[in-house]
Amino acid sequence: MPPVCSTMKFSAVATILAVATSTTGASAFAPAGRFAARPLAAALYSVAVEQSGEAATESFRLNFKGEDGAAISPWHDIPLKGDGGYNMVVEIPKMTKAKMEVATKETNNPIAQDIKKGNLRDYHGPIFWNYGCLPQTWEDPNEEHPELKVFGDDDPIDVVEIGSKALEMGTVTEVKTLGVLAMIDDGELDWKVVAVAVDDPLAKEYNDIDDVPDAVKDGIREWFRWYKTPDDKPLNGFGFDEKFLDAAEAEKVIAETHESWKKLKAGDSEAGKLWLA
Repeated sequence: MPPVCSTMKFSAVATILAVATSTTGASAFAPAGRFAARPLAAALYSVAVEQSGEAATESFRLNFKGEDGAAISPWHDIPLKGDGGYNMVVEIPKMTKAKMEVATKETNNPIAQDIKKGNLRDYHGPIFWNYGCLPQTWEDPNEEHPELKVFGDDDPIDVVEIGSKALEMGTVTEVKTLGVLAMIDDGELDWKVVAVAVDDPLAKEYNDIDDVPDAVKDGIREWFRWYKTPDDKPLNGFGFDEKFLDAAEAEKVIAETHESWKKLKAGDSEAGKLWLA
């Protein structure tokens, strides 16, 4: 199937409890199609994305290309920082349900829909924020956190972007870090960086985690606590008394995961099946 052009439109709001208990409804996945090249990180180079395969199937991939048209990895080749903030790779636009992610074990790490037990994975209700990851970071599964006594989840660090607009899958958006939440998922440490796009109106109001309304922080925590329970999974837990750490601590966590990624790329950490070339 040739690349398909499309736009994404999102509407409606549901409560956290509705998300936690809903077990019906079709996927809100929308095909990303082909997008024009966009400048990235002060025009150091341009990045474009191109769809292969069919949307909402196992064949779907969103592939990344550099300014010369050559394939690049959104995990390894996009820099961690731009001029105005950290570069967030958007995997899941707000108000959608398809569990999309950078495929860390595939060549060039395209975005694909997660598969569990042979089935495409969807959330049981929409996620209320843009969700993605920071490139050139890695939560090391071989390293135990000194306080929490759990190991990393073997993925790039996650970002919850709380801005006012939906961001398209595959876009690279500069974000301001506001704080971080230490989620414990199935015994693994799965940091959630809370951030806002630097060009969002809210970026003028939010500079640290205490600037974020309690309702937003509570919503993030409870969404991630409950979202797996419709699949008979236990509630997720959180370290540090379930508190969000501030922006300064978030910067430290990001720096640590960046150093872990450097060691991974240098061959100083066990890569397992991860694609690193």
